[in-house]
Amino acid sequence: MEKLRRVLSGQDDEEQGLTAQVLDASTLSFGTRVKWFAICFIAGVACSILGTALLWLPRGIKLFALFYTLGNIAALASTCFLMGPLKQLKAMFEPKRLVATLVMLLFLVLTLCAVLWWNKKGLALLFCILQSLAMTWYSLSYIPYARDAVIKCFTSCLE
Repeated sequence: MEKLRRVLSGQDDEEQGLTAQVLDASTLSFGTRVKWFAICFIAGVACSILGTALLWLPRGIKLFALFYTLGNIAALASTCFLMGPLKQLKAMFEPKRLVATLVMLLFLVLTLCAVLWWNKKGLALLFCILQSLAMTWYSLSYIPYARDAVIKCFTSCLE
């Protein structure tokens, strides 16, 4: 929180102690990480929107699936700048997220395979839908009790 306050107030790292500067020397600064997070996240959203806009062209489903998947990959990669790649991977493969992570990655790969190698438009569209659901379930794992709330909501709707 202290780093965020310093970045937002415009103070440089000169106020840090020598030990903190040495420890932070091997990593990106907080401001740089936030900027690259924003760049990757915005690029991901832009790819997804572009894919949706291209959906109506003659080869639109292929372009949609490709851009939508690239957008999701960029949005997922954006969090690596905030957490760091190793911490992100550790968080992704924690036991409570393991299944969601594997399903999400599986549908990312299957979507790309359906578009680039198998040339199956309908399958690519199905994988995009499943990819979206898997990404949502994965994202909910970071919010305390969100998955339980969603399950409870759906079960109450079905009763």
